[in-house]
Amino acid sequence: MTTNTKTQKKKSELWGWIKAILIAFIAVFIIRNFLFAPYIVKGTSMEPTLHNTERVFVNKTVDYFGDYKRGQIIVLDGEDRSTHYVKRLIGLPGDKIEMKNDQLYVNGKKVSEPYLESNKKKAEADGTLLTPDFGPLTVPKGKYFVMGDNRQNSMDSRNGLGLFTKSDIQGTTSFVFYPIQDIRLLNH
Repeated sequence: MTTNTKTQKKKSELWGWIKAILIAFIAVFIIRNFLFAPYIVKGTSMEPTLHNTERVFVNKTVDYFGDYKRGQIIVLDGEDRSTHYVKRLIGLPGDKIEMKNDQLYVNGKKVSEPYLESNKKKAEADGTLLTPDFGPLTVPKGKYFVMGDNRQNSMDSRNGLGLFTKSDIQGTTSFVFYPIQDIRLLNH
């Protein structure tokens, strides 16, 4: 083999590695920004469904292939876009939301919230309501109403975070992947 052939073979091999690395970086960029991304849960507002420091995958494809549905767990951008909130989607644009005697009503219909059972039992034992009465309120066009599952300890659309737009929603989550012993699918 000539020196020229060896040099061409090394250049070809190097170029192959460079292409593979570039393709990998592009794939990671596309997946993270448009399909799925990991997020860390911060705080206790979604307990017992999600716990502080758990890591979840966020499905960003809903924006492209469907609509958000009541009851889904979503990840939202805060005002500064560097803060994220994990909350449950309660009201869609145009929905009438009301809480009476610890029961959620959307558009006049009672909503079953089985994910709140353990929190309701704790509140009852303390002689309080899990969720104080509010409403009725109508979610404005283009806005979304969210609440945490730990209603007594959640800043959400009722008390400080306000309403969100579709562009504030990063996506939905239904899978906890860390800590490893707590890997699970989330029921909505």
